[in-house]
Amino acid sequence: MKNRLFLCPYRGLFLVLSGLFLFPTFGSAQTKEYQVDAQFIDKIYDQSLTDGRCYEWLEFLSLNVGHRLSGSPSAAKAVEWGKSMLDTLGLDSVWLQPCMVPHWVRGEKEQVKAIGSKKGNSFPMAALALGGSIPGKVQAEVVEIKSWDQLETLGSKALKGKIVFFNRPMDPTKIRTFEAYGGCVDQRVGGASRAAKYGAVAVLVRSVTLRIDDYPHTGTMIYDSLYQKIPAAAISTVAAEKLSKALKDDPALKVSMQLYCKTLPDEPSFNVIGEIRGSERPNDVILVGGHLDSWDVGHGAHDDGAGVVQCMDVLRVLKTLGYKPRHTIRCVMFMNEENGLRGGKAYAKEAERKGEFPLASIESDAGGFTPRGFSFEGEESVFGSFFDKLMTFQPLFEPYGLRFTKGGSGADISPLRGMKGLLSGYSPDSQRYFDYHHAETDTFDKVNKRELELGTASMAALVFLIDKYGL
Repeated sequence: MKNRLFLCPYRGLFLVLSGLFLFPTFGSAQTKEYQVDAQFIDKIYDQSLTDGRCYEWLEFLSLNVGHRLSGSPSAAKAVEWGKSMLDTLGLDSVWLQPCMVPHWVRGEKEQVKAIGSKKGNSFPMAALALGGSIPGKVQAEVVEIKSWDQLETLGSKALKGKIVFFNRPMDPTKIRTFEAYGGCVDQRVGGASRAAKYGAVAVLVRSVTLRIDDYPHTGTMIYDSLYQKIPAAAISTVAAEKLSKALKDDPALKVSMQLYCKTLPDEPSFNVIGEIRGSERPNDVILVGGHLDSWDVGHGAHDDGAGVVQCMDVLRVLKTLGYKPRHTIRCVMFMNEENGLRGGKAYAKEAERKGEFPLASIESDAGGFTPRGFSFEGEESVFGSFFDKLMTFQPLFEPYGLRFTKGGSGADISPLRGMKGLLSGYSPDSQRYFDYHHAETDTFDKVNKRELELGTASMAALVFLIDKYGL
């Protein structure tokens, strides 16, 4: 057994303490079984770190397929690639699950610039149309907004005929950057319709990132059918800072913006699925998944190429080690997480139709960074007992620096919530994720091979334990 099982040189003492304190609900026989489990988890990490495939798969997906927005030719190419890779792994089944997906295209490069009434206040701004935006050419004065209360207080009198500039930044005091993201992404998702309610003619949104740079971050936005659709774009944080400063000096400043995007008819697409069939409870499924689609800038390497290749490699690693699962272990590459969740909804509908039980569903959609642990959620009536069982596994993950917490899981697996299985989100370090999220900087070179492989190992270890002991 490798040294990583032990946290100090006094191995015998550590094992005694483990039996007394780390595994309080298990007798000595089961403590011995946990030592066997630790040895197998050791093998999982060794296999992932010395013979992993996820990094080379991500390289091909990033550089040869590229970004993969739903409905695009590159998304279709990604589906073909994903199935062809799963076909090489000797799995029990590999198939494509159909779903209809939206097809939005960006068109020509966005043209956005400030036109000052004072000298020096005219400048171009790096911008990306938000996903789902209508096209349009607009020139109007700008009103900066930092809260919904401010928007409503100003109302139609101040906003009619204007471009609303939402400039609420991510909160840098939040250690959990996903919490900071959640605190301001609502202005990107719903800002256009909330501004249109008061007669605004377009919106600009500060990119949702803590980094101050000149790379805009796109993302989905949703129109409310009650209000007129207006053009919506994100500007870089550098542009947002500059525009905010210019407006203080020049309140009459205008912005000219032209977007060329359009929405085409829905396109047929697929989730890509492969599985190792369970020997005892084949209808109970342990799912590992990520989303194959990405935004149409960069490579979609962290979001979510990393999650896709990690989940593929989980099955390969367990297969290579000769593991025979009790439950069915399934990899799902979901389509259309970014702007519709059609793949996740189609998967849940089909699982329910087939009478499958989603025992545990684990999603990797937080980047390919250093593993920190897993968060878990589930149906209230059963989640408590699930989490209690999971906490008995916790000591086996401590040598790898992983912690279990209650919290969220993942968007693609969220349609499974009502089926009373466990939902889990793989949680890597999040401090750099929003530097690249939905931006042209989300490229293959930003992913570290070892960090990516550690994520594969962490998920494979959790899958192994859930399969062996159930929930």
